[in-house]
Amino acid sequence: MLTRRRFTCAAGAALLLGALPQARSQHAPLVTVYKSPACGCCGEWVKHIQANGFRVETREIADVALLRRRYGVPDHLASCHTAVVGGYAIEGHVPAADIQRLLRERHKVRGLAVPGMVVGSPGMEQGPPQPYATLAFDDRGSRIFARH
Repeated sequence: MLTRRRFTCAAGAALLLGALPQARSQHAPLVTVYKSPACGCCGEWVKHIQANGFRVETREIADVALLRRRYGVPDHLASCHTAVVGGYAIEGHVPAADIQRLLRERHKVRGLAVPGMVVGSPGMEQGPPQPYATLAFDDRGSRIFARH
């Protein structure tokens, strides 16, 4: 039998549970993505990041290279878009799991990069996947952060 008290508790729980996804999304890390208006694969990477719990703000800019230099991304690590999250630069099609690990472990680096546009990386899933590495970079150079 559904008493008034049980109904009130159930209704309160339902309201609370309904609010949890919104509360979680408000506290999810914000990734600001800078990309060319002409690039389609960047949008696919954004979908990957969102599907993995990040909030995303996309800004279309004419010259991503200028922004890349501002955040200290070396030219040889360049890709089609640059993102910023938690004080780190994220260059190219870096998997969300690598970004989550970076934010959790707080490595002393400028950021992460997947140079170029590797088939099989997030947002570049058309065709047989190729092996690739996510690189961590700082003033001293770059090193492998994860292999995929």
